[in-house]
Amino acid sequence: MTAGIGGTESRFGPTASVVTGMTFPVSAERVWDRLLYYEQIADPLPLPLRLLLPSPIRTDGRRNRVGDETRCRYREGSLLKRVTRVAFPRHWRFDVVEQNLTIAGGVRLEGGSYTLRELPDRSTRVELETRYVSPRRPRWVFAPVEAAICHAFHRHILEAMRRESFPSAKSARSTSRS
Repeated sequence: MTAGIGGTESRFGPTASVVTGMTFPVSAERVWDRLLYYEQIADPLPLPLRLLLPSPIRTDGRRNRVGDETRCRYREGSLLKRVTRVAFPRHWRFDVVEQNLTIAGGVRLEGGSYTLRELPDRSTRVELETRYVSPRRPRWVFAPVEAAICHAFHRHILEAMRRESFPSAKSARSTSRS
């Protein structure tokens, strides 16, 4: 597993980017449909994540084309995501256009993406990215903690997606970058 933090500037301040990857032993086409519905994973968040993050309930809306909007409902509020890029079956990107949800004392979600890369052995590398702005200072203290939490959440999503969608698949390899 690797970890790293990237970022750009948004209207709310510097944007951090956290990316976590996992290899699925199936083709990109088989992974594509499942990745669009990650908020509806039946597995509850692990206890440490339940204490730190909102609990997802369901999603409402379309997310297949650029401009589609999806309301992601959590026990504590909601997010409205707008699809900004779709390149079947390689890339899906969204922006968070409305956040009615408190996350970790004021973290503002900017968006995210999934990137799929088919490997020579016909397995697929899936990278899940989250972009956010955090008010926590100093950044050198809080950025690594936020990245670790984000990677744990990404791994939960990717592992559940693999387990629910491909139950006969062997263990997946994962890596992380922030």
